[in-house]
Amino acid sequence: MKSYFRGAVFRGASACLFALSLSACVSAPPNALDRPGDVPAAFTAPANADAPLWPDTAWWSNFKADELGGLMQTAHAENLDIAQAAARVLQAEANDGVALSNLFPSVGLQGSYQRSGGNSQIPRAHNAFTAGLSASYSQNFWGLEFDQLRAARQSLRAARYAATIIGQTIEADVADEYFTILALRERIAIARSNIEAAKRILTLTEAKVSSGVLSNLELAEQQAVVAQQESRLPGLIEQEKEARYGLAILMGRAPEGYDIKGQNLDDVVSPAVKPGMPSELLGRRPDVAEAEAQLYAAHANLDAARAAFFPSLSLTGSGGYASNALSGLISPPNLVWSLGASLFETIFDAGRIKAESDLARARQTELIANYRKTVFSAFSDVESALGIVRSIGEQLALIDIQTKASAEAFRISELQYREGTIDILTLLTAQQNLFSAQDALVQTKLARLEANIGLYVALGGGWQQQASDDAYKPQLDWWPL
Repeated sequence: MKSYFRGAVFRGASACLFALSLSACVSAPPNALDRPGDVPAAFTAPANADAPLWPDTAWWSNFKADELGGLMQTAHAENLDIAQAAARVLQAEANDGVALSNLFPSVGLQGSYQRSGGNSQIPRAHNAFTAGLSASYSQNFWGLEFDQLRAARQSLRAARYAATIIGQTIEADVADEYFTILALRERIAIARSNIEAAKRILTLTEAKVSSGVLSNLELAEQQAVVAQQESRLPGLIEQEKEARYGLAILMGRAPEGYDIKGQNLDDVVSPAVKPGMPSELLGRRPDVAEAEAQLYAAHANLDAARAAFFPSLSLTGSGGYASNALSGLISPPNLVWSLGASLFETIFDAGRIKAESDLARARQTELIANYRKTVFSAFSDVESALGIVRSIGEQLALIDIQTKASAEAFRISELQYREGTIDILTLLTAQQNLFSAQDALVQTKLARLEANIGLYVALGGGWQQQASDDAYKPQLDWWPL
């Protein structure tokens, strides 16, 4: 942050001339992480030692889902939340320009024409022409305007980091919605496959009932199974539609008719990543950087509130020409000028300046607590994400074994039922176990992918504060010199 601030406070040497006499009044911002153990030496949750260290900025490419990259590109260009965040950055840039302008004199061009006259004792009519420049300059002795500029600069940094947070949130939402659609389509396919199996068994049961081998009880039981399987399908279809609608909104599109090509999670891989040191995370999480910028802005506002206790100096000057004839207006004999200076100090304001100082101090105290909480929450996010990735991975391996065993059990049960060596209840139990295992396997695959997304986001999504600050270039062209 410090290198960014030094490099970006002024765009030209002219502004530095105004700042040099004022910067001596700047106080150091508070150290919010000043207690032992605030920044742990290492993360304690298990991590894959062979995984890459930190995610890269295009982390979604590691899932090997070809369609996902295009969706991300569209979201970056068309998402409406990202567009709003970008507009807020422009607003912050404009406020920065307003604060910077207060360090410079105000220069104006003026001209006038007046025709006047009177009674017989005074010439009835004459002309008066004036033209010239005027300038005014007002500065607080203790750098109030410079502190206000510091606050605007830090607010601009906070707006930029907030836009990054929005961008990362949208990226995570796009990946999550995309994988959710694929998972729901796979679950729909599983449900239809189980309906077909149930109908196949129903046909066999009907034949056995017709031949007198089975009673109508077994037939009713299988009919109930078919209806139960079919009843789940409409809900899954509706969930898939809602997920597509959600993805369309993330793309900045109307939901009607929006669709994707993917049908299942078969080709999607679960990527691995590991964290570095917790201290490094502080420069990789945009929410931590935003909390820091907000704290520094509050501290600058506190310095400004302190400076308001001290006097301000105002300088004014004007120069130009005045004449009764336009033809001879611009000539040395018609030159007029004036200079002035004033000093202003508040003696009584019913405690307004003191209250504003107290307000700024309380705001800084609030943001110290906010920064500490943001940092600790970032550490917790990483610890939790690492644990969830590990636990869901272990769970998925066991459910995969369960699904394969259930498929084999159902295959054997269906053969035995055809041969009449088992009753229908045993077959129905095997079928239900298979369907439950298959459905749970897909849901667990989705949960593992969501955990991977959560870990990428917890580690900052490949963002780096220093690189972001170095690459930042203002978008608004308001610099006057």
